[in-house]
Amino acid sequence: MTAAIQLVPSAASKSEAARIPEPNHCSSCSLHKLCLPTGLEDSEMQRLDQIIGRRRRVQRDGNLYRMNDPFTKLYAIRVGHFKTFQINSAGEQQITGFQMPGELLGMDAIGANRHHCGAVALEDSEVCEIPFAKLEDLFADIPTLLRHFHRLMSQEITREQNAMLLLGGMRAEQRLAVFLVNMGARYAARGYSASNFQLRMMREDIGNYLGLTIESISRLLSRFKKGGFLKVSNREIEILDPTGLKALAAGATQCH
Repeated sequence: MTAAIQLVPSAASKSEAARIPEPNHCSSCSLHKLCLPTGLEDSEMQRLDQIIGRRRRVQRDGNLYRMNDPFTKLYAIRVGHFKTFQINSAGEQQITGFQMPGELLGMDAIGANRHHCGAVALEDSEVCEIPFAKLEDLFADIPTLLRHFHRLMSQEITREQNAMLLLGGMRAEQRLAVFLVNMGARYAARGYSASNFQLRMMREDIGNYLGLTIESISRLLSRFKKGGFLKVSNREIEILDPTGLKALAAGATQCH
């Protein structure tokens, strides 16, 4: 698992981001294969390095950006995990996703030049700031980079569509099974175990995202554990029966 950076909280920075003076180098980052297209020339990688802003640390529960903030940058997650959310007309929070290292935050704001959701760190985290205007200038000169960015936007749209399907037509146990299978697959893409990982979000947040109560999440985890699908210890998850959990996610079986 990706370890969180341990920071010493201060009154001035506990809920906000702090800037780090050292510059970034995409070519030396262990996550560049997730963020960037393969096959960039050294000269193209250098040009990309030149536009990447400073690293930025965000302490747990700190805001990376808020709803309706003006859009100027994208953020590539280097360390840690985030949740994105919207606030509805009743003032209630609706979680729209959970993001992990190697993923980009802020793409929702490209069309309107304003963020449609807020992003909060689930643990002490670190991002690379990418000024979008400078990135757009590079697109004209590096078509491979533009195509990769289009793929990332397509993946984001697909993820949102899948989330709608998740909430619209699946039983409660399917929703949680899909969530766990998806988390495992995302960790596997980063070189970690697909079957043994720690949930960085609270059960309340999972329930909010899946449209379930925290009590339902706790009951379902207990049923999955009793059914031999999982081993659960606080936030530690071990998938004991990956095939069975995937069948549960697909609706091909039920957990009694």
